[in-house]
Amino acid sequence: MRTMGRVLVTASALAIGASTAWAGGVERSAQSVGILFEKGNYAEFSIGRVSPDVSGVQQVSAAATSLAGAPSGDMAGDYNTYGVGVKLQVNDRIDVALVLDEPVGADVAYAMGSSPAGMNYLYGGSTADINSLGATALLRYKLPNNFSVIGGVRQISTSGTVALFNGYQMRTSTETDYGYVIGVAWEKPEIAARVALTYNSSVTHDFNANENGLSTSFETEIPQSVNLEAQTGVAADTLVFGSIRWVDWSAFEIAPPAYMGAASNVFADPLVSYQDDTFTYTLGVGRKFNDTWSGAAFVTHETGKGGYSGNLGPTDGSTALGLAATYTMDRMKITGGIRYVMIGDAETETPAGIGIPTGSCNLTGDSDCGTFGKFTDNTALALGLRVAYSF
Repeated sequence: MRTMGRVLVTASALAIGASTAWAGGVERSAQSVGILFEKGNYAEFSIGRVSPDVSGVQQVSAAATSLAGAPSGDMAGDYNTYGVGVKLQVNDRIDVALVLDEPVGADVAYAMGSSPAGMNYLYGGSTADINSLGATALLRYKLPNNFSVIGGVRQISTSGTVALFNGYQMRTSTETDYGYVIGVAWEKPEIAARVALTYNSSVTHDFNANENGLSTSFETEIPQSVNLEAQTGVAADTLVFGSIRWVDWSAFEIAPPAYMGAASNVFADPLVSYQDDTFTYTLGVGRKFNDTWSGAAFVTHETGKGGYSGNLGPTDGSTALGLAATYTMDRMKITGGIRYVMIGDAETETPAGIGIPTGSCNLTGDSDCGTFGKFTDNTALALGLRVAYSF
């Protein structure tokens, strides 16, 4: 059973990690601590490719009746994800690890589609990008009775750019700030059982920004999160695994002061914000076929929030199916995975003040101007590859 656990842990880790290939907010890393439980000294490199297809249709509204029926085109660009991790066993009680990843990211690009009347979708030509680099140093200390405590420090560097159809442009500085990780775990190696509960603190950035030539500043919080990861052997060569992840997305917003109209209060809402937090659930089964091959199948569900979604992120929850396979050769393990994501339908709200004729919508702070766009039947395909070596 111990051998089965070692062989399958890579497949299950890739499956859980891939669960954030399309996740709530702008999240791109699950912040798993699974690397701490690898045996001995261990290193891994992973890369993924995500191809989302997110499109919608502009609705009839008092704000822009002439644009009704205009298609948005695919507004979510393809992107790559990556991760590097090294874990060292210091002694029988202490393990340390360093993980590099991309905690948050965004690649938004609205095409210049057209309605039957020849008018462009209002957000046509708008783009937004968020780039980040995270480095997390972790330590695990083993206690008696199969318990262990986990602690660490997390560094995140983040920057972003936005260019909207109405001429608004914004570019931020690259800011580097710190948070922490704490947790506890329990194991029963003879049945490949493990439960790990970890808390990741929020990380707050104070950005300097250039908004259409104006020097401004604003604060954005990369939200706190809680991970519960578990696995256990249920039969010979068979492992069940899963995770529950909560992220405090209601604390996240991008609200540059010039965009918000600090003096005139023209804009009612931030560029990006979320009304509710997200819960992401993953459940899977792994199977060792022989000493060389093992595989895993899993399902992931992220709860929808309801209400309106932002025009720069018109999705609401998701359900995904995935497969992963691991090839083991001496000290090396190569794992590949694929994941098909059914993205939740969403409606976006008419954006008060953005290129909409005066009188068509309340521009004094109330953005409740009705449904602007409907985004339905959207999907994403994610591919992942991980190469690991024990030494």
